[in-house]
Amino acid sequence: MKTKNQPDYNPFVSSPNVPTYEANVLAKVLSAGLLGLDAHLIEIEVDIGGGLPQFSIVGLPDATVRESRDRVRAALKNTGFRFPPKKITVNLAPAGIKKEGSGLDLGIAIGILVAEEILSQESVENYVFVGELSLDGRVKPITGALSIGMLCQGKQRLIIPVDNGPEAAVLEQAEVYGVHTLPEVLSILNGEQPASPVIVDRAALFHTPSKIEEDFSEVRGQTQAKRALEIAAAGGHNVLLIGPPGSGKTMLAQRLPGILPHLNQEESIETTRVHSVAGLLPNGGALITTRPFRAPHHNISEAGLIGGGTIPKPGEVSLAHHGVLFLDEVLEFKRAVLDNLRQPLEEGAVTITRVNASLRYPAQIMLITAMNPCPCGYYGDRTRECLCSPQQIRRYRGRLSGPLLDRLDIHLDVPAVVVSEMTQEVPAESSLTIRERVAKARAHQTTRLRAEGLFTNSQLKPRHLKKYCQIDAQGKKLLEQAVDRLGLSARGYGRILRVARTIADLADSERLDTSHLAEAIQYRSMDRVLPL
Repeated sequence: MKTKNQPDYNPFVSSPNVPTYEANVLAKVLSAGLLGLDAHLIEIEVDIGGGLPQFSIVGLPDATVRESRDRVRAALKNTGFRFPPKKITVNLAPAGIKKEGSGLDLGIAIGILVAEEILSQESVENYVFVGELSLDGRVKPITGALSIGMLCQGKQRLIIPVDNGPEAAVLEQAEVYGVHTLPEVLSILNGEQPASPVIVDRAALFHTPSKIEEDFSEVRGQTQAKRALEIAAAGGHNVLLIGPPGSGKTMLAQRLPGILPHLNQEESIETTRVHSVAGLLPNGGALITTRPFRAPHHNISEAGLIGGGTIPKPGEVSLAHHGVLFLDEVLEFKRAVLDNLRQPLEEGAVTITRVNASLRYPAQIMLITAMNPCPCGYYGDRTRECLCSPQQIRRYRGRLSGPLLDRLDIHLDVPAVVVSEMTQEVPAESSLTIRERVAKARAHQTTRLRAEGLFTNSQLKPRHLKKYCQIDAQGKKLLEQAVDRLGLSARGYGRILRVARTIADLADSERLDTSHLAEAIQYRSMDRVLPL
């Protein structure tokens, strides 16, 4: 009970009889983390106070981030700094986003040095620190440097491992400083060492002609197959190669990237971001300027092909973004794995949903698949007899689901090459020559489809077919005959029109002729009814 003249108690006002304690030192440093392909800023708060020595990290850190305590402690000691034997609390904000990877090591170490007043708080303002620390104080490379550079572009100065410098500095208005060691970072912040930002010659990256490693001039024979792949490259169409063992299916697929148009700057940056997040970009590399070619083995898992995992990473379908994904012996892949390709082929992206996040990776690809025509491999071969029954062939081909087959525009028969074609001395057409025709056809499509937000004929939707793929009465009659007499399925109707539109573009024709439709029809062999 309060007596008369006794003042009201205020817990926020110090009493002369109550001992006071010195406030803890609080430091704030900026770092960055990844969420899918996108980077986000992370504020590292370091509090050093009294109590038993302890080093704790809060803010949803994963195991790799928690292990940074030992890396930071050893790096500071081994570079001549005194590690404070106090209670250290590191908070990673925002606390609701899971923190992954080792890129926060450098920021945590700098935060401790600021809290110990070895560095001033003002010296770290407007800097973002990203890098993994080795035990001897070296700053090691991290993944996703390009995405982090995009985050800091024109806003904050970025201190990053020297191996990641060219990658992060490839963007305009990106002020990036590459460092080798932790003491080098302190020298820059204290003004003891002149800081020179990383400079990248962006123009040279795109004007340097890419060397074609696998050239079509090395392929003997297979004239029809080369023509079909040229059409596929011109329109961005997906292809199914059907042929006996040794007919050259893999050889043809490997040479497809060489006839695709060069990557432009936007495509190059998107492709590089995916490879950087996956940790596949070479140290010191700035940009990927050649179209990727990915050929995973048939025992690949769903997460390996589509993406995902405990720590979600891009799969092969995203690593082939703006390039080619080749599935050799496609019927040996698990059907459940193949069926997951339907979404990326339709939408051009992969969405991976987790409890705390939904990640989206780009997957604008050309899918090339290869298979034998039957279990023994020699159905339709002119040199060897097939021993398979029609039922066995049907069962074998049935492993490829209808919805996936429906997304393969071109079904190409690749027969075995005869000896006379293999020994001919006449030089075959080079990939460079074919690429020029492909680039010209793509230019037609870009001009025509720009208003629709599309780039290639393979992206045409049913509503676009009526507008851009109009045919006359003779063409309609030809398509009706194809469906009735050759046993073509109705689902191939739209695919035939898309491929015919590309054939017309290669011929510099704005209208679809019956010759264009007739050539497109012959590329639907899997739609034909097998003999009983």
